[in-house]
Amino acid sequence: MNERISNSEVSGSPVSGRGKHIVIAGGGTGGHIFPAIAIANALKKKDPALEILFVGAKGKMEMEKVPQAGYAIEGLDIAGFNRSSLIKNIGLPFKLVKSFLQVRRIFKKFKPDAVIGVGGYSSFPVLRMAQAKGIKTFLHESNSFAGKSNILLGKKATMIFTGTDGMEKFFPPEKIKVTGNPVRASITGAGISREEGVKQFSLDREKKTVFVVGGSLGARSVNEAIDKGLDELLQAGLQLIWQTGKPYAAIAKERALGKPSVWVNEFITQMEYAYAAADIVVARAGAMTVAELCVAKKPVLFVPYPFAAEDHQTVNARQLVNKNAALMVKNSDVMQELVKRTLELAADEKKQEELKKNIALLAVTNADEVIAAEMLKAI
Repeated sequence: MNERISNSEVSGSPVSGRGKHIVIAGGGTGGHIFPAIAIANALKKKDPALEILFVGAKGKMEMEKVPQAGYAIEGLDIAGFNRSSLIKNIGLPFKLVKSFLQVRRIFKKFKPDAVIGVGGYSSFPVLRMAQAKGIKTFLHESNSFAGKSNILLGKKATMIFTGTDGMEKFFPPEKIKVTGNPVRASITGAGISREEGVKQFSLDREKKTVFVVGGSLGARSVNEAIDKGLDELLQAGLQLIWQTGKPYAAIAKERALGKPSVWVNEFITQMEYAYAAADIVVARAGAMTVAELCVAKKPVLFVPYPFAAEDHQTVNARQLVNKNAALMVKNSDVMQELVKRTLELAADEKKQEELKKNIALLAVTNADEVIAAEMLKAI
């Protein structure tokens, strides 16, 4: 039977300094990187003597975001399996072998006492090597449908932290600890008013604000639907905060020219202001986005990315929809339905309040502390 850890188990004084070395592996998207940084911060808070090293994939956003958070990172020459173009996978075996050699060198130099994988293909060679060397390994599986590499790694893991219940079908039940998903401290402890949020984006405090976010890398179908229906949204008296991701940024910025009710950028660093300003959110359904929206207590229309492994974003979104805590539009219906459903929700105050109340019940604000405490106990 899996075990849910109570808040009381993570309280108390910091662990005495032992100078332990911990590797945090994974990345690729904000949904992996920001929780990893939250875990690192919680570990350092509990034991300031800890040495922490991140390992990610060269060329991915962790190579920029992790140093910005004050941590060292080593990059691996590794790539994930390309589902859309099989020819691009020819070099994968070579890259995998090379990444294992790189991990061996990193371990020889850093000598980790424990490794935690937070998802993303760079975590696999790191945890596999750690398990081969008898180093304690931990997994954090944020999604409600576990990835194949995590299922494989879970067999020899010391402990598996999960974002949701019901993960016994993927992992040994005795190793599971249900912790929820770590949310950035800047969001859990934000305390920013709606007025401050709206002001940050130079928008009108009297207008309803729709925050459109496709995840850290953007979402083409969502962007195209918003682009197509932009005039309709503005004519209804709404204003937009639109995080596009890099590929769509130039198109969206041109579309927003001369429209003071539209704020556009490829990435939002201070996400807490966007959540504070938002009356309604349109988002993908990555596990960390879901966790943040529960904490932010916002009415949300999810558009799950249908090509995520095992279609896990649809599973994530449906869990909330079934609890009347969110609405969902299928990616295949996004061009016809997204703007229409957004306008309907914006006009329905009662539904907004209902969704806010129900999503708030699902918020977890201390998952990072729980994970840090359990790791330090085990090592």
